[in-house]
Amino acid sequence: MIGDYILFDPLLGWPVVAVVAALAFVITTLALWRRLAGWGLRALGLALIVLALANPSLQSEDRETLPDIALILSDETGSNRLAGRSAQTETATTHLQEELARMGVLERRIAVPDAPDNGGSRINTALDEALSDVPRDRLAGVFIVSDGLSHDQVSAEVPAPVHLLQTGAADDWDRRLIVRNAPAYGILGETVMLTVRIEDEGAVPEALRGLPVRIGFALNGEGMQYASAPVGQDMELALTLERGGLNVLHFTLDPAAGELTERNNSAVVQINGIRDRLRVLLVSGEPHTGQRTWRNLLKSDPAVDLVHFTILRPPDRQDGVPVNELSLIAFPTRELFIEKIDEFDLIIFDRYRRRGILPNSYFQNIQRYVTEGGALLIVGGPELASAESIYHSPLGFIMPAEPTARVFEQPFTPHLSDTGARHPVTAGLAADWPETAEGLPGWGRWLRQIDLTPTSGEVTMLGINDRPLLVQDRVGDGRIAMLASDQAWLWDRGFEGGGPQAELLRRLAHWMMAEPDLEEEALIAEGEGLTLNVTRRSLLDGPHSVVITRPDASTATLDLTETAPGRFTAAWQGDEPGLYRLHAGELDTVAILGTANPREYERVVGDSAPLAPLLAATRGGVATVANGLPTLRAVEAGRQAFGRGWLGITPREAYVTTDLRLTPLLPAWLWLLLGAGLFLGAWLREARR
Repeated sequence: MIGDYILFDPLLGWPVVAVVAALAFVITTLALWRRLAGWGLRALGLALIVLALANPSLQSEDRETLPDIALILSDETGSNRLAGRSAQTETATTHLQEELARMGVLERRIAVPDAPDNGGSRINTALDEALSDVPRDRLAGVFIVSDGLSHDQVSAEVPAPVHLLQTGAADDWDRRLIVRNAPAYGILGETVMLTVRIEDEGAVPEALRGLPVRIGFALNGEGMQYASAPVGQDMELALTLERGGLNVLHFTLDPAAGELTERNNSAVVQINGIRDRLRVLLVSGEPHTGQRTWRNLLKSDPAVDLVHFTILRPPDRQDGVPVNELSLIAFPTRELFIEKIDEFDLIIFDRYRRRGILPNSYFQNIQRYVTEGGALLIVGGPELASAESIYHSPLGFIMPAEPTARVFEQPFTPHLSDTGARHPVTAGLAADWPETAEGLPGWGRWLRQIDLTPTSGEVTMLGINDRPLLVQDRVGDGRIAMLASDQAWLWDRGFEGGGPQAELLRRLAHWMMAEPDLEEEALIAEGEGLTLNVTRRSLLDGPHSVVITRPDASTATLDLTETAPGRFTAAWQGDEPGLYRLHAGELDTVAILGTANPREYERVVGDSAPLAPLLAATRGGVATVANGLPTLRAVEAGRQAFGRGWLGITPREAYVTTDLRLTPLLPAWLWLLLGAGLFLGAWLREARR
């Protein structure tokens, strides 16, 4: 292909040419005004000079025509692999390739897979990325072979028609489950409301229209419960969380015959169960230095409501002080220990001795409170070893250790027992405290210990000559712990370097209130993609294994390896996204791998509406593959590019220049000869006159 153009390349620059042209115009005007003979020849001569200075040249190009390019976006997402759509996609793509080859158009096929991070179908994004690699002046058309379901916004500006070859069938239909208004957090013991909706779309069979659907739901892998729900209407579901931490709620629908997929017949909701506020009753006996430590620790936690009483004076004591000068208040014993005791999550007796203020009936009620799910912590000083010890009350029947009446007043280093190294309350406490030469933790010493004889529970910390220092036990549905020293405040004050006092007491308090993260026997499963990370926490030696139940009800056994004292872990690769159940002895839990509620399967019935704005902006059309494959035609830019049985592309006629030649329009001697001839003619004309 050859192209010729005339262009100007001034010899002296355009400003000089402009000045010469202006002078020529002035001279010609004066000659005309004075009616000089031969003024026309002079004007032509001056114009010839200006034209010669502009240096007109002939540019010749050798061009190579470039073929047009068409893009074919092939939808390979999950929804377009249902019900024979993959075969339709391949058939349509092959047909387009043959048609484009017939028209001499190059094609580039772009695969559109499922987007990462549950992004669904991102056809518009894939088109935008593909356009960045294609010369826009060669793009003749774009063909999208898809069910039409795209989950991203139209952003690309396409200079050619965009067409949709829609897969699917006219009788496609599907049923899906939608869970709305699911909160991320729920307060334990309070009602949580969720909205569940069942929707049918597409060509729903007449026999199924209007019929209610059975919906099942299970919390934390427990037994499935069922209810009947109408189609197309919201149904409110009330739920009460009883377990702190992560709760997994699983919904499922009975499958219906003929629907496209069952993947959207289930949904998983994760709700974190939290306590509203922790109510703690701290009852102190004789004032001592460590009393403020407990108060400061509990008051520093904004989630704790602390009720603190220090009993200094029995109500029957007579010391002659006028009543109006007393700054003490009467201790509301009946209100706290009878009427409102069940409102507290934790009761702490800090160096309390029996002084006749609390009758045995009150201690019996505290015993009932613990066995029915309450928590009791006893921090003992010398009074615990005396005749006034609360061990000699009805609480003694549930206390995990018996005082021997011996009090050791000497420095010692608290350390962990073998059980304590595995127990979540004390495990890892010494991690930041290098061991001493004696093999003890490098934290500070305490100065007093009460001798105890364990009768039940677990001894997690030891003191002088490996005597029990911290004993923990479960009583009925509740928990109790005894700390055989009132010297924990020394760590808080930094004595001999201090120690992890705040962390120890925080863990102990939260363990007593049954925080899931501090359970001794626990099964924890976390999903990361399709990888399941399993952790088994236990006070017992291994080996430990876990039985994993897949979403399709098949099972697998996973052996765990001890990676730390009392901590057994393993990683397992899942087969598919969904809800997995884990079982180990009496422990059960659930975990979600991948995306339990894939966005790609929210809607699966083919629909061109998501791509309609893009098609309309480029004058493209929609062809249903099931109704036959369209032929391709060439159409002019800006015209409607579709019709019955055909789709159009816009020829671009792009080319590349392979050779360029520049030749002066006239040689210099010819310009000179023509100019001289014109001026000579003008002079002869004037001379003749």
